[in-house]
Amino acid sequence: MRLELAGVTKRFGSLVANDHVDLTVEAGEIHCLLGENGAGKSTLMNVLFGLQRADEGEIRVDGAPVRFADPGDAIAHGIGMVHQHFMLVPVFTAADNVVLGFEPTRSGGFLDREKAREDIRRLSSEFGLEVDPDAVVEDLPVGLQQRVEILKALHRDANLLILDEPTAVLTPQETESLFAIMRGLKETGRSILFITHKLKEVLAVADRITVMRLGRVVGTTTPAGSGEHVLASMMVGRDVELVVHKDDAQPGSPVLQLEGLTVTDERGVTVIDAVDLEVRAGEIVALAGVQGNGQTELAEALLGLTQPSSGRILLDGKDITRATPREALRAGIAYIPEDRQAEGLVLDMSIADNLVLDVHDRPPFAHRGARDLTAVRESGEHKLQEFDIRARSAEVPVGTLSGGNQQKVVVARELSRPVRLLVASQPTRGLDVGSIEYVHRRIVEERDKGVAVLLVSSELDEILALGDRVAVMYRGAIVGVVPPTTGRDRIGLMMAGAGVPA
Repeated sequence: MRLELAGVTKRFGSLVANDHVDLTVEAGEIHCLLGENGAGKSTLMNVLFGLQRADEGEIRVDGAPVRFADPGDAIAHGIGMVHQHFMLVPVFTAADNVVLGFEPTRSGGFLDREKAREDIRRLSSEFGLEVDPDAVVEDLPVGLQQRVEILKALHRDANLLILDEPTAVLTPQETESLFAIMRGLKETGRSILFITHKLKEVLAVADRITVMRLGRVVGTTTPAGSGEHVLASMMVGRDVELVVHKDDAQPGSPVLQLEGLTVTDERGVTVIDAVDLEVRAGEIVALAGVQGNGQTELAEALLGLTQPSSGRILLDGKDITRATPREALRAGIAYIPEDRQAEGLVLDMSIADNLVLDVHDRPPFAHRGARDLTAVRESGEHKLQEFDIRARSAEVPVGTLSGGNQQKVVVARELSRPVRLLVASQPTRGLDVGSIEYVHRRIVEERDKGVAVLLVSSELDEILALGDRVAVMYRGAIVGVVPPTTGRDRIGLMMAGAGVPA
């Protein structure tokens, strides 16, 4: 299947999200669409999949012009899409999700569940997408949920598969598995349009690369004809530092001390297992581990979002084990949560209001219970400049910003008050190279001011680039603390519960 987009333009009022975009995807190729958050990639894919209508331009499939009024039209023309946020019914089985809307029936119009299961088994075997048809989706890990989404598209006879930021929530192992699946689909003659901002992944899997910036296509190239620095410069329009520059740490006295910290979840399962850890002023301790091994629960315990069942949390020698989130923040903890939209921001509120969420009831933003809206607005406009938040004004809803700018709002809020400990949980998840460069620089700046930093990340490159010491978690326990010069293979083995230092 050959896809052509010619002069596609999409406007939202005065904002031109896609500006006369030309793009060609050949049959049997993996074509990567690369660009920063807000470059117009997802809008273009929504137009292609019939979720939005272009204001100008043409879409051609195998040379014939087509118009998609809705996703059903796109599916009928052999186009399937796996969204960044999966479109699955959590309480349905994998088989029910795959055939939803295209259900096989038997006499009397009843759902033929056995036929549905057979279809899943056949597709799973044919494309190397092993999934239990009877598994309930909400019980599946993210990587397998993504396979269900891909099977759903293949069940609808998709010849071109759009994958929108497909690795944003995957572990390195799941990412490699996805790439193997993509290469297998390519071998069957199917085309894949892979939307991402991760340079290493582009170079690893793409046949051709189209780069977008500010709604326009700025060039098309190949992995052989480019490299990380070339692609990064095309994305952001300037040279980008892909290496974290930092001097050696000058650690001071302990700021955070964990003593036998244990957390049990609502099912009675131990998710943090007797953790001892120390983070000193002026150092970054990077917490490594495969997602789901207790890192999230550890960060939440430090903020008072989860109550430990035993052990102690000391901040500058003071016991804050039973502190509420408000008390933890006012004791000097800054927190960048792993899900900025669900946990870090109120999307319907303005940027200015989000920037003072933790101090909205204190001077200069409130006096005797009354909010000073002028102070809130002026502070917001100042922080737009200081933290390079790209927005028309501080009064626009924070939910209208790109992911990178939303993260800058969280960073700006957390670093705009006196901080003793910065807990940064997945601080660059879903960000483009320009935003990653910015967040990394701010974290190092806080370290150099004497702040203690606990970095939680599932990106091993980030762990090794930022960490002054690396603490590895496995099944809720710290299995070792090593220098960042330790080999990647050794740390990888520790993350899997093996290769633990003596």
